[in-house]
Amino acid sequence: MENNMTVFEELKARGLLAQLTDEEEIKELINKGKAAFYIGFDPTADSLHVGHFMALCLMKRLQMAGNKPIALIGGGTGMIGDPSGRSDLRTMMTKETVEHNCECFKKQMSRFIEFGETDSKEAGKSTEENHSKALMVNNADWLMDLNYIEFIRDIGVHFSVNRMLTAECYKQRMEKGLSFLEFNYMIMQSYDFLKLYEDYGCNMQFGGDDQWSNMLGGTELIRRKLGKDAYAMTITLLLNSEGKKMGKTQKGAVWLDPNKTSPFEFYQYWRNAADADVLKCLRMLTFLPMEQIEEMDKWEGSQLNRAKEILAYELTKLVHGEEEACSAQESARSLFAKGAFGGAAEMPTAVLSEEDFVDGTIDILGILVKSGLTASRSEARRAVEQGGVVVDNEKISDIKTAYRPEQLDGDGIVVRRGKKNYKRVTMK
Repeated sequence: MENNMTVFEELKARGLLAQLTDEEEIKELINKGKAAFYIGFDPTADSLHVGHFMALCLMKRLQMAGNKPIALIGGGTGMIGDPSGRSDLRTMMTKETVEHNCECFKKQMSRFIEFGETDSKEAGKSTEENHSKALMVNNADWLMDLNYIEFIRDIGVHFSVNRMLTAECYKQRMEKGLSFLEFNYMIMQSYDFLKLYEDYGCNMQFGGDDQWSNMLGGTELIRRKLGKDAYAMTITLLLNSEGKKMGKTQKGAVWLDPNKTSPFEFYQYWRNAADADVLKCLRMLTFLPMEQIEEMDKWEGSQLNRAKEILAYELTKLVHGEEEACSAQESARSLFAKGAFGGAAEMPTAVLSEEDFVDGTIDILGILVKSGLTASRSEARRAVEQGGVVVDNEKISDIKTAYRPEQLDGDGIVVRRGKKNYKRVTMK
């Protein structure tokens, strides 16, 4: 740790800590590398996204300090869906889809944490060799074959319905209707913690601040069933300056899979961070020394653009590797500084076909709509008339500006709407 700072002190300095069940005990365990902790991931897609970043970075920081991460994949709970932070019911998935998504998750997580050779119970036992090696465990292993009568008798008896209904995750769903299916989620997540404690010696659960009620349910169940202490800590949700979750939207999520979000687009997402968010993201998500980040806190004006470049580069390197990060940075600089293509092969691209041309040309309004930069020709017209459209570094002021197919061959043209929205437009 930098400047003799303990891992707990660093988490606090970076603004990562939200709620803790027992600060002194948690501090003691993680500072001495004695925590075996789990974070849950619902396999609702075949890629992790920016919304998972906080958890992945926390796992990396704690493993570097000698603690053991357990990535719990919700193969069982994922077939129900967590109501926390949602106003609708999640789509249920098949077993095959869940298994495929688990494989994708582990590959992406391996960029952040080091896994052991096996995820068996034997591997979960602490030895000098595997003490801090990460495990990936699927709760389908114990949830899918549960006997319902035994489960509600042995586990359900420890939960108060009155108390459960006061949980924030259920309050949000009560207005639209909370199904009994979803009502089971807290009990199942609590049971997960109990099983991980018994089978892998897992003594802590970490997660987003919206999971607090579910996490407390687990610590209480362990205390009631085993008479043992277990701990829970929530990490600050990654919110932008407007209070919205960064990168975690039902539309337009920023994925870690390069086939879903290219390294160039990923870089640009962070390069376009709001001035008010860049320092917070540097603290919470990067592994740059705190002294360096605190120095950047004094930067103003154009210096903030440099801070955004550093943020984008560091996070792209973390997810996609140094080579892709360098390539994305060069492409971005080439696009915005020179209006040239350079190495911008990964630039978001719209491909037109001959059917898109009328009498051998396509006008700028058509290009804006076909590329997805505007939703309609009327919106495109307003963008041009307001001086917000640039093609190959030249502002377009005439809505009748048109292009022939040969002008879009090869590298095509770079069309930019405003400062942050752009597409490379080419022909098939």
